[in-house]
Amino acid sequence: MLIEDHIHLQSTNPLIGKNDEEMGPRFPDMSAPYDVHLRADIKKIAAENSIRLQEGVYVSVDGPMLETRAEYRYLRTIGADAVGMSTTPEIIVARHMNMRCIGISVLTDVCDPDHLSPVTLEEIIAIAESADPILSKIVSRLIAIL
Repeated sequence: MLIEDHIHLQSTNPLIGKNDEEMGPRFPDMSAPYDVHLRADIKKIAAENSIRLQEGVYVSVDGPMLETRAEYRYLRTIGADAVGMSTTPEIIVARHMNMRCIGISVLTDVCDPDHLSPVTLEEIIAIAESADPILSKIVSRLIAIL
């Protein structure tokens, strides 16, 4: 999934504490954390290579655990398309440093609260690893055009 925006629900923020002005402003702009031009490049690369690419909003939560049915319903209600335990802290720091950012998430399980079934970490890792060739192709082609 190409991340178009995110919701940061983790219990802390990587920018808490004394700010280093050399790294970035106290309150970095987060109105468009994922670079629109890089996102367009990714979409073009996916289309040219017949790669199925979803777009959506990623929400990050504290872990380590998978969500309950009620949590999935809540996250969907507030606008999330995918949920994980990473990505947003890194994007916040990168945007603080005025870096151009892109986010791609490998979706490893369907979070349908009405048809939720148990999933193991091993299954999640195996699905993520199976996406490596596709993700590598996208990233290497993006780097080549930058």
